[in-house]
Amino acid sequence: MKNVRIQKYLADCGVASRRSAERMVESGLVKINNEVARIGDKIDPETDAVFVSGELIERPEGLHYYILYKPRGYVTTMQDEKGRKCVADLISDIPYRVYPVGRLDKDSEGLLLLTDDGALANRLMHPSSHIEKTYRVTVRPSVSEAQLEKLSSGILIDGLKTAPAIVSVISKEEGRVVLQFSIHEGRNRQIRRMCEAVGLEVARLKRTAIGSVKLGMLAPGAWRELTEKELRVLRSGKNTNPSAENTMPQDTGKNRKQTASNGSRDSRKRRTFSRK
Repeated sequence: MKNVRIQKYLADCGVASRRSAERMVESGLVKINNEVARIGDKIDPETDAVFVSGELIERPEGLHYYILYKPRGYVTTMQDEKGRKCVADLISDIPYRVYPVGRLDKDSEGLLLLTDDGALANRLMHPSSHIEKTYRVTVRPSVSEAQLEKLSSGILIDGLKTAPAIVSVISKEEGRVVLQFSIHEGRNRQIRRMCEAVGLEVARLKRTAIGSVKLGMLAPGAWRELTEKELRVLRSGKNTNPSAENTMPQDTGKNRKQTASNGSRDSRKRRTFSRK
C-alpha cells in the first residue's frame, strides 16, 4: 500500500479533519511506532502503528455519512478545552468515529455533515468546491433594497470582498425580517459579519442545506444517515439549489399560491442582485 502523510491517515480514519490532525501532530499527541510524529511524516498503513493520546488508530472498514441538527449553544468540535457543550455530546450513540465537515458557530444552528471520509470532507471544505450552503437568517430591525443589493454583490471583510451571494426576503414583520442566504464561501462568521457591515442585527441564523442535502424536519439535536441519493450528489460535486423547498410554508392552498407568486418575484430579485 502506498505511504500516506500522517495527517491524511488520521483524517481518513475519522480521527479529525486534516487541519485538526495537523494540530494534533504539532501538539505531540501523535506517535508512529512509539515515536512522536512530525508534520510531513509518512506511514505505511499496513505495517506502521499510529497512536493518538495512547490509543491505537485503525482504518475503518467502511465509510459513514450523517447529518446533524446542531442546536444553538453547542460548539462544533469533538471536545472543548473550556468545558462547553459540543457536538460530540449529541452523537455519542453513533457507533463510528465521525467528525464535523466545516462548522457552525456556537450561536448558530442547523445542518452539519458528519463523516469519517477524510477525502470527501476535505474536498467539500476546499474553497474550489463551490458547494452552495443555504441559511435562514432573521435580522433586525428591517431591510432595505440597498442593503439587500450590498449583501448580494459582496461585502468587504478583513480587506477581502465576499463573493456574490443570493439573498432574498422570506417574510417581513414589524421590527424583523427573515432572509434566505445562499453562499459558496465559508469564512468565519461570514453571514453575521456581512449583516453587521450593512447595519443589520442577526437575531437567529440557521443553516438549512448544503448542496442538495436538506435539513428538512430533523429535530434539534437529532441526526440521521445520508441517503444514497444525497451521498451520490455530494460526491458528484453537483450544486443543486434547495431554496424553493426550504422557503415554502406549511399551509394549504391559498398560502401555497401566495408563496409561489412571491417566489417568482424573489427569483427575479435574486437574479438581479447576483449579477451586480
